Amino acid sequence: MDTRTIAAYAILLALLLLLNSVVELQKGSATDTIFQSKTVSVGETLISAGQIFELGFFSPGNSGKQYVGIWYRQISVRRVVWVANRENPLMITSSTSGLTIGDDGNLLVVDANHTILWSTNISVSVNQSVAVLLDKGSLVLRDGVSGKSLWESFSHPCDIVLPGMMIGMDTKTGEKLLMSSWKSEDDPSPGKFVAGIATTKPPEAYVLKDSVLYWRSGLWNGLKFVGMPDLHGAYLNGFNFVPQVQNDDQYFFTFTLFNTSYVRLINLTSNGALTFVEWNEGINEWNTVNNALDSMCDVYGACGPFGICNKNKSPICSCMTGFVPNSDREWNGGNWTSGCVRRSELFCTKSNNNHSSSSGSGKIDGFLKLSAVKLPHLSIYVPLDDEAQCDRWCLNNCSCLAYAYIIGIGCTTWSGDLLDAQQFSLGGEDLFLRLANSELGHGKERAKLIISLAVISGVGFLGAIIYGLCKWKANQRGKQKKRNNHFHFSDIFNPTRAGQHGNSRSDMRHQPSELPIFDLEKIVAATKKFNTNNKLGEGGFGPVFKGEMEDGREIAVKKLSRCSGQGIEEFKNEIILISKLQHKNLVQLLGCCIDGEELMIVYEYMPNRSLDTLLFDSKRRAQLDWAKRFNIICGIAKGLVYLHYDSRLKIIHRDLKVSNILLDKDMNPKISDFGLARIFQATQEQANTHRVVGTFGYMSPEYALGGVFSEKSDVFSFGVLLLEIVSGKKNTSFQNHEKHLSLLSYAWQLWNEGRALDLMDQVLADSFSLSELMRCIHVGLLCVQDQVADRPTMPAIILMLSSETDGPQPKQPTFTFRSLLDSGLGLQSDNICSMNEDIVSTVYGR
Repeated sequence: MDTRTIAAYAILLALLLLLNSVVELQKGSATDTIFQSKTVSVGETLISAGQIFELGFFSPGNSGKQYVGIWYRQISVRRVVWVANRENPLMITSSTSGLTIGDDGNLLVVDANHTILWSTNISVSVNQSVAVLLDKGSLVLRDGVSGKSLWESFSHPCDIVLPGMMIGMDTKTGEKLLMSSWKSEDDPSPGKFVAGIATTKPPEAYVLKDSVLYWRSGLWNGLKFVGMPDLHGAYLNGFNFVPQVQNDDQYFFTFTLFNTSYVRLINLTSNGALTFVEWNEGINEWNTVNNALDSMCDVYGACGPFGICNKNKSPICSCMTGFVPNSDREWNGGNWTSGCVRRSELFCTKSNNNHSSSSGSGKIDGFLKLSAVKLPHLSIYVPLDDEAQCDRWCLNNCSCLAYAYIIGIGCTTWSGDLLDAQQFSLGGEDLFLRLANSELGHGKERAKLIISLAVISGVGFLGAIIYGLCKWKANQRGKQKKRNNHFHFSDIFNPTRAGQHGNSRSDMRHQPSELPIFDLEKIVAATKKFNTNNKLGEGGFGPVFKGEMEDGREIAVKKLSRCSGQGIEEFKNEIILISKLQHKNLVQLLGCCIDGEELMIVYEYMPNRSLDTLLFDSKRRAQLDWAKRFNIICGIAKGLVYLHYDSRLKIIHRDLKVSNILLDKDMNPKISDFGLARIFQATQEQANTHRVVGTFGYMSPEYALGGVFSEKSDVFSFGVLLLEIVSGKKNTSFQNHEKHLSLLSYAWQLWNEGRALDLMDQVLADSFSLSELMRCIHVGLLCVQDQVADRPTMPAIILMLSSETDGPQPKQPTFTFRSLLDSGLGLQSDNICSMNEDIVSTVYGR
């Protein structure tokens, strides 16, 4: 062997030795791993690779006892999320005690005498195992050769559930993953309380106290537990069952975080309360976001059978309507557990034919609606398609004592005692309680008859008035036509000539214009003679029909109704304005059709129609996930910036609302319906009108009450529209709400109480962005401020929506559409035949 070969071998050997040294060095310096040769003693810790979690010995409170636990490394206020040797603490420490891997490959906690205090206690085929602390907070025991997971702490929960952990059971294998509380703050050993997931269909969460049911969450509807209406909206984003609840064997609940920068967890406290906790970096504290055991009403069965609990009343327990206390003595003494009994026997019970409550003599039973309640325990699911079928099924089955139709679940019924019902101030579900006819109100049928007759008479009288008015309007238009022989098409583009006598339609068609004129015959053919199957909707102007031209182009035709509150002026106004406007977020005008009294405007066809047809439809609203809704909000804002600042004409829309936002095939928004819009001079700030036009719920206070409008009037309408898009609720849907006059006051209260996320439409739970959602609610509330000066401009709104720019805090909005009605201001509506909520009013000075 020559010198060069010997030198090469020497270099190779040196490299191998160096590589081995590096590997050994890495093993020795790995702070997240325990090897068989390593022991974690008191004072030493493991740290996960991303520096998120830390494992080591700790001593809770003043106990002086040592336990192996896991906690967040970089949070100053330590909160232990998992404990190994809960029942056997380390009393005396030495260099030989600690957490180690035994000869059999199990992870062990041993004391100074090598007594095993805790073990993973699994069968390990090879003894070359390692333990690793992961960034998600789980301690995992792995096969050191294959890397296969042998055991992990996430499968052995204590009192904390971290994101990614699972709680529940597999009915096929018998595997249970249950939370168990600490005995006390100083003692992590298992306490009296255990939490898990009940294997009902649908499932629900529960807490047991000494193996007896102590609390329950209500059923899971696919997005949330229906018995927890106060649960902080941010948590709902990550709630789920793994696998989905359709699996008949597995009921495992988990939650994830949409933003990993947040630190949130679920804790079962030593007093049995499931709490949702988050770390607040600003005040350096752990905050309880929601406490499931908020009052005695949350304790299972507090008011007994057929009792209902309300934490805001004293006493908290009362009997359901139609029921009386089972024991007056116990009830008066504050012991309500014996519950209530029915006051009047059901007809169903008295009837010999028990399978149908409608047979025999006497008056059949009925249902009383109880709103905003936590539904009773032990429900029975019935596979029916809608609430009406659920009602009929329950009425025709004597064993059915109550029912509810829950969105996301369906028809739910009860055949036994109604136990653990609770009255909520907000949220909850509607429960329909079966009662004897006598309990539903004396004279109720007679009252119904009187009301029905009154309604029929009123409708007939109103119909006669409407017919007369429409007839009168038609006659007036006929007279105007004879006087003017209609108007010049050129007048539309030369407003100074408006009102002068015009020529015939044939003359109009020869006026020079870039706006195409459609023949009536082609419009009739395209819409199949205005077939009702092609009708897209109807507004204050009149009906809108879908059409298809000979070349295959799809169009939307807005046809002026003969009894419309809007007429030639609005028709001319819309054509004047929209023909001069070009923006991707404004609907495109294709042309018009003028033939005698027939006035039509032709637009591009929007496949997804108007926003309200999706947003307020319980089945279709899910098509609008958060990304689409945020895109719609920003698109509308950009369209308004163009109208107010960037177009050749400064335009105030005056009728911005959900039904006037059209959606193209990609769900991009386009502002439509410029019939009520007005042109401003470049230097003009505001204008005044004696004719207030618009829609209830969207009009700003200065416009509705004083006729003063400006670009800030559109800003107010945009704010209402924005809050509707976020919440999925109509502003006017609060018209008969006991607590809130409008969506605006409801949104402001949630914002003021720090619960703004509760405003979010629940179908957005799996898609929303917290920062974008909070910005939208903030901007929406700023837009609906009572004072014009407090509202931002549209360019400022674009900036706030697109960045984390801090804006002023909103003040409480006091103006609502109902306050307008209650103010005593008379609204003389000229819009009798309108099919929407537009109002046309005259304002008089006082």
